[in-house]
Amino acid sequence: MKIVLAGAFGNLGAEILKSLCAASHEVVAADIRETPVPGCEGKYTFVQIDATKPETMKGLCDGAEVVITTVGLTGASTVVTSYDIDYQGNMNLYAEAKAAGVKKFNYISVISCDEPGAEKVPMLHAKYLVEQDIKKEAMDWVIYRPTGYFYDICKVFKPYVDKGEMQLLKGFGGVKANVVDCADFAQFIVDHMCDTNVTYSVGGKETYTYEEMAQLCFDAAEKPLKIKWAPIWLFGILANLPKIKKAGKHDIILFSKWTLSHDLVGDTVVGEKSFADYIKSYFG
Repeated sequence: MKIVLAGAFGNLGAEILKSLCAASHEVVAADIRETPVPGCEGKYTFVQIDATKPETMKGLCDGAEVVITTVGLTGASTVVTSYDIDYQGNMNLYAEAKAAGVKKFNYISVISCDEPGAEKVPMLHAKYLVEQDIKKEAMDWVIYRPTGYFYDICKVFKPYVDKGEMQLLKGFGGVKANVVDCADFAQFIVDHMCDTNVTYSVGGKETYTYEEMAQLCFDAAEKPLKIKWAPIWLFGILANLPKIKKAGKHDIILFSKWTLSHDLVGDTVVGEKSFADYIKSYFG
């Protein structure tokens, strides 16, 4: 089966690429740049695209039966916004897929993007808009809403572990999530990419509060856990500081505020890997 994978060389994209190649699909791996993916050498065709420029996608989806997109803004940017990449970039891809007669469009969104208040968080709202638009069209769709990934939590927590003090939101110590292993999630996507008009809220088998996650990280690093409880309003002030906005970090801070103050628990449990074991290997 011919599959177009957009955003093929990000963390999740690379894992999906591995699963697609292992299953011997004909894969077109599209991204702004190509990076090596172990085990996939010579097993896919690379096409360079810029999601903000529809002309770079011309003919990308010709002959494909399925499109999978992980395209999204994941870091600070002073050039583009979540609406430029997560929304318009994916809708540019959708238009190309539609023109090519693709049967299935798979979109990786994020959990809780449809909850009240999420419309004020660009990194959530842009994805919600994509969901709504693709549901209006005739092409079959599959939407995946992950809770978060093992490596993301560890990457975010590491500077705090190194410093010896974790910062969490005061009054939200019980907020919890069941983050998922990236490779497990990727395999789930490939296994379900031909489903029809369904949304999956995906998480891992272990659910922890953020305080429990912090304890696991500090224990693995053999450091005593110290928590600095910050008031939630502080994040709003930080997000709107001129130097934060100038650095393109406004949306990231709003997203962090959201994730630390809302339960993110997926009811579709994927994989057998232990987050606690992953933390031990990461910080040990």
